[in-house]
Amino acid sequence: MKLELGRCLLLERLEETNMSVEQLAQQLLLRPERLIDFAENQRIMPLKMALSIADTIGCDVRDLYEILPTSHSIPNDHSD
Repeated sequence: MKLELGRCLLLERLEETNMSVEQLAQQLLLRPERLIDFAENQRIMPLKMALSIADTIGCDVRDLYEILPTSHSIPNDHSD
């Protein structure tokens, strides 16, 4: 099944861990603005960044975004 990323859940995950964007940015040696871009869906996290964030805040990488099934269907190319 093909999946799509929905909205970013970074702020929700940070709230659950009582960590601020600034604290996470400091731990990852990033500018807070970059994390805010992810949280506001201005940018999609690269996989390596998502793995680092998930490891730092103690969640599964799949918990950083809503995961949505796509409604795209694959055409049936069977000739009868």
